[in-house]
Amino acid sequence: MTETTPLDLAHAAMDAAPDDDAARLRFYERLADGELFLLLTEEPEGDQISPEIFELADASFVLVFDREDRLSQFVGRAAPYAALSGRAVANMLAGQGIGLALNLEVAPSQLMLPPPAVDWLAETLGHGPQEAEGKIEEVLPPHGLPEVLLTALDAKLATAAGFARCAWLSGVRYEGGAQSHLLAFAGTVPGAEDALARAVNEALVFSGIEAGSLDVAFLRDSDPVTAALTRVGLRFDLPEPEVPERVERVAPGSDPAKPPILR
Repeated sequence: MTETTPLDLAHAAMDAAPDDDAARLRFYERLADGELFLLLTEEPEGDQISPEIFELADASFVLVFDREDRLSQFVGRAAPYAALSGRAVANMLAGQGIGLALNLEVAPSQLMLPPPAVDWLAETLGHGPQEAEGKIEEVLPPHGLPEVLLTALDAKLATAAGFARCAWLSGVRYEGGAQSHLLAFAGTVPGAEDALARAVNEALVFSGIEAGSLDVAFLRDSDPVTAALTRVGLRFDLPEPEVPERVERVAPGSDPAKPPILR
């Protein structure tokens, strides 16, 4: 039996509700977060890759699959490929006038994303959070947040294995009376702050909540506000990273700041 993948499920939900913007956004989020296998003309050389590009009447497309065996099934022979995140592929193709052909002829999630859709995805993923400061005067239980956002946060944090130990979601009142909701991380690995803040921002954006906002903070266990968060906040435990059995070479696109280079 063919495995049903998370991308298949997200695509089916989008197809079942063509007028549901939230379902469409969740599909794009799964596409960006997941691993894709990009068909190449030859084996990668360092950070340079040569995708197989198919020219159609109205646009050019590269071929990607969400499972290695699906790529093999489509090609029908051994073929070179690069395993990249969806966001790495979108960043690589942005502005190139190249679209994305997903799972063609091998899965129910087959889809042709034209170049403008790829550009939109890369632009959306590139919108980072804004930095601000504020003194917390009171920590409150979270209230009134839509279930779609809570689900999106849970799914997004599940992809951030090893970046932090846990996070608490709560309401907060700042000095001066302003109120907001806060997601505060504890046990954050040094250097992971920006990635976590971007992940939270993406969960908000792909939830389809217009004009929504969610503050993010990184706390030490000794910070006074941490005790209050443990009492009234909604806790999310981040998964621990898997220990690799062997050291593997760095794949093109594994560093989000350095997408692979087309050649």
